[in-house]
Amino acid sequence: MRVERFGDGLPEVAIVAAIHGDEPCGVTAVERLLAADLSVRRPVALVVANEAALERGERFLEADLNRSFPGDSESEAHEVRLAADLADLLADCETLAIHSTRSHAEPFGVVERLDDWSRRIAPALPLESIVESGHLVDGRLFASVDRLIEVEAGHQGTAAAAENAHRIALAFLTATGALPGTPLHRELPVYRLTEDIQKRPADEYEVHVENFQQVAAGDAFASQDDQPLTAEEPFYPVLLSADGYESRFGYAAERVGTLR
Repeated sequence: MRVERFGDGLPEVAIVAAIHGDEPCGVTAVERLLAADLSVRRPVALVVANEAALERGERFLEADLNRSFPGDSESEAHEVRLAADLADLLADCETLAIHSTRSHAEPFGVVERLDDWSRRIAPALPLESIVESGHLVDGRLFASVDRLIEVEAGHQGTAAAAENAHRIALAFLTATGALPGTPLHRELPVYRLTEDIQKRPADEYEVHVENFQQVAAGDAFASQDDQPLTAEEPFYPVLLSADGYESRFGYAAERVGTLR
């Protein structure tokens, strides 16, 4: 794990890249922030988390880091040990974790549940929407960090995702008071995950709908070996893709309001 610091004292604000080693956009953002030699008002940590997986261009080596929190410093698995170290570093920080996706080009944010902190920070970031994930997936960084927003910055490996990540990182530093300036403020639609959409073993998978566009009851939203999957009730797809996950297409969500 690589940690670079701005300002004096223990970090109060953190930006984390490369939780997954095949998602380099956050690393580009960190490098651009370091090159800018920022003058900060609060101590900041810039973190490149899973350097070993990043070197190999793989999501993880032994265990998915974002399914391994709070971690265990005595574990034999690299990512489980790393999760414990990262949890210790970030425990008291306002944190932005930067990801990218195979399923959606426009950046959006993920929180476990909206609270007073995330309701203030999220509208100050250049995002198209915010998603409440709840406890649908165990072992994520939310298990160790209270003040956390994850962002999906765009399509994995693209220049656009790297540019989005840099803009979001600067906006986050401004919103948290680490950099001077007036924070952005925009309205964000809010979605809440309701279930994951599992895959069964098949040779080919296809997705027929767009993320964040409502699927009507009875519509075919995906297929497995040409066998359609149809919606039993309306839902909004989130992170839905043919190959983003091994065992699931993605998630179903409901729209629950607008963050203003």
